[in-house]
Amino acid sequence: MKTPPIIDYEGSDYQESFWDQGNRAYEDAAEELALKSLLPSGSGRLLELGAGAGRNTHRYKGFDQITLLDYSTTQLQSAQERLGKSSKFRYIAADVYRLPFAPGVFSAATMIRTLHHLSDPMIALEQINSCLFNGAAFILEFANKRNLKSVLRYALKKQDWNPFGREQVEFVKLNFDFHPTRVKEHLKQTHFTIQKQISVSYMRADFLKNTLPLSILRGLEKIIQLSLSWTAYSPSIFLKTQVKNAIEPQSGDDFFRCPACGQAPLADTPPLLKCTQCGQEFKVENGIYDFRME
Repeated sequence: MKTPPIIDYEGSDYQESFWDQGNRAYEDAAEELALKSLLPSGSGRLLELGAGAGRNTHRYKGFDQITLLDYSTTQLQSAQERLGKSSKFRYIAADVYRLPFAPGVFSAATMIRTLHHLSDPMIALEQINSCLFNGAAFILEFANKRNLKSVLRYALKKQDWNPFGREQVEFVKLNFDFHPTRVKEHLKQTHFTIQKQISVSYMRADFLKNTLPLSILRGLEKIIQLSLSWTAYSPSIFLKTQVKNAIEPQSGDDFFRCPACGQAPLADTPPLLKCTQCGQEFKVENGIYDFRME
């Protein structure tokens, strides 16, 4: 199956340059507040799509096992250094358009700061639905094209694209902003029911971040999330959804499927997994499963 192009953070210092040294403490705190409000309670397996270096992983409390998925093995190595190697965490290098998981193995999933790299969200959402069982929670974040800054720039004729148009806009190669209505349509078409919306990071402007202490920003962010989330004019939007499908929970050892041909189960036999149907092989090195395909 030919899939859309993938952005690759292999060898990138994204965690250090963007988060640790990039004056993003406010954005990180804003996302933490949103996740605290949206995350389901309980146990089971959680899939973190676009996990990167594991910045958010420690926030997923109560789950028996967390699977970190990213296309970059170097990002996953950084996550290992942060979280350690244990049965609590699985590290998977894979393409979100071809997920290597058997049906119904996850009770919840999150995808944060990842949709904005996807030119065809529908394929990814269909894949995500297939590895969640019926009633599972899925938390999705996306970059909102209809944010206050873009609306103002468009009104002042400093921006060509219309923030109210439903089509996604590619402002840099493989970096997309989405209209909230279109994202919700995608979710409905792939059988996710929206339960809650939170507008995040209204105060992302540098002059606010450089003027107000983080504690004040965090307090204001909490108030804004509680009172103005319905507006959906923020740079970032979080949606809590529930999966609707006919898949029963899979709690056994049949965890993987072949991303090449879809055969399930795919026996978990590190250091090499081999599909009995198509013969495709997948390596496991230093605790990282590599399901990437050319």
